[in-house]
Amino acid sequence: VQLQASGGGWVQSGGSLRLSCAGSSASPRTFETHAVGWFRQAPGKEREAVAAISCSGRNTYYADSAKGRFTISRDNTKNTVWLQMDRLDPDDTAVYYCAMKGVTSAYYERIYRHDYYYSYWGQGTLVTVSS
Repeated sequence: VQLQASGGGWVQSGGSLRLSCAGSSASPRTFETHAVGWFRQAPGKEREAVAAISCSGRNTYYADSAKGRFTISRDNTKNTVWLQMDRLDPDDTAVYYCAMKGVTSAYYERIYRHDYYYSYWGQGTLVTVSS
């Protein structure tokens, strides 16, 4: 599975961006068997989890920093996961990565918060929030 993250850019504090993660070279049937996570890495800092979503989309996870401001969603028919980011703050400035993990049917509703679970990673998209 190849992932393509897009939607990053420059925005003023309080603004919004919508990141997309497209799973190319994968059929919808393959895409829907993969849990997805969004991570970010700011300059000089470790990579951290932002949000995650189960294969079905019914279960989600948000880091404390993202709760109430970010929304993760997916459409398996379009092989795409989105991260809607509202009320952005300069502390949100980072390279954002999406990642996917294939799971068996017994784990379709599980979410994975840690980066070590994930096998496939996109190239990252830069988000810059100015004050």
